[in-house]
Amino acid sequence: MNGLQRTALALIIIGGINWGLIGFFQFDLIAAIFGGQDAVISRIIYGIVGLSALYCLTLLFKPSEELSTEPNKQYH
Repeated sequence: MNGLQRTALALIIIGGINWGLIGFFQFDLIAAIFGGQDAVISRIIYGIVGLSALYCLTLLFKPSEELSTEPNKQYH
């Protein structure tokens, strides 16, 4: 997994935690930190997380051997 994929995955995890907080506690952490859901920075963060999710869709369709961190390692 390359750096861009790891970054996108980390952003998706942050977004997932935020959605969990919204679902369980009705608390939007991003909005609380950056001044509400309508604040420009909050909307930018929501957009970046959404784009990260779209990018990570490519991971879903990659063969598992391409996702391995150790190239060409064979087990006998």
